[in-house]
Amino acid sequence: MIDWTDRHCRYFHRQLTGKALLYTEMIVADAAIHGDRARLLGFDQSEHPVALQLGGSDPEKLAQAAEIGAGYGYDEINLNVGCPSDRVQSGTFGACLMKTPEVVAKGVAAMKARVSVPVTVKCRIGVDDQDSETALDALADAAWTAGADALWVHARKAWLQGLSPKENREIPPLDYDRVYRLKKANPDRFIGINGGILSLEEARRHLEHVDGVMLGRAAYQTPALLAGVDAFLDGDTPEPVDFHGLIETMAEYADRHISQGGRLSHVTRHMIGLFHGFDGARRYRQILSSKATRPGAGSEILREAFAAVDLATKRDAA
Repeated sequence: MIDWTDRHCRYFHRQLTGKALLYTEMIVADAAIHGDRARLLGFDQSEHPVALQLGGSDPEKLAQAAEIGAGYGYDEINLNVGCPSDRVQSGTFGACLMKTPEVVAKGVAAMKARVSVPVTVKCRIGVDDQDSETALDALADAAWTAGADALWVHARKAWLQGLSPKENREIPPLDYDRVYRLKKANPDRFIGINGGILSLEEARRHLEHVDGVMLGRAAYQTPALLAGVDAFLDGDTPEPVDFHGLIETMAEYADRHISQGGRLSHVTRHMIGLFHGFDGARRYRQILSSKATRPGAGSEILREAFAAVDLATKRDAA
């Protein structure tokens, strides 16, 4: 999720769930090798478990980037074979790689030879006019033959021409059954599902067919749902969210970031949807959107926004 799941987003999400595996935004292998590694790859130790998602197609560069990521302490290295943006198409990686399973295999094998942490793949069920039955099987077989430890499947095709990245997350129809069939045919492989999953109850139904569920937009746009993940995984009843404690933790984190030259909005932009469904959520969003971006804004703005929320009243719509 480019420009979404940066370190500030992941720190925030980790305050809501201790057990969910968090993923970085996709980092291009060249950037990991030649770019500002501290900015691109650095993360707070509280984020564990956290996976580094890489983009690229050159096996040696992917191996170097994976080794660098493992050196930073990431718990998993994930190869993106699903992003359809123009930026990745120009570099012939991301979803383009669905057309060349042999390239994916070389990349996975190179990374596996260089790191000891799990190496996984995130893909689509196909691209453009591919037959999703044969395309997904070919990609999966190539990844597993090369040693991939898991396959995460976004249950949509990607259209490389004619649709924007946003449209590619919404317009191609979801085909969960295709992912279920892949799992049924490969019972000993870890297969996770992604795409259009909006609640933990939906996740529960998917887990009757696959090994894992990945949440993207739902976790970002309505992050409070993450507070139920740990109890969900343990089979327990979730405890009420300590929103007061959460806001104070994030205010202190924001202050530290600001003291190092950052801006409040770098942190609070990921918190906009936190109070979805509560009275006062709209005012909360307005305060953060209008005031957190101002020069010199401090954590008092976050506290001011929180004060507008009525925690005693939860509605179906904000």
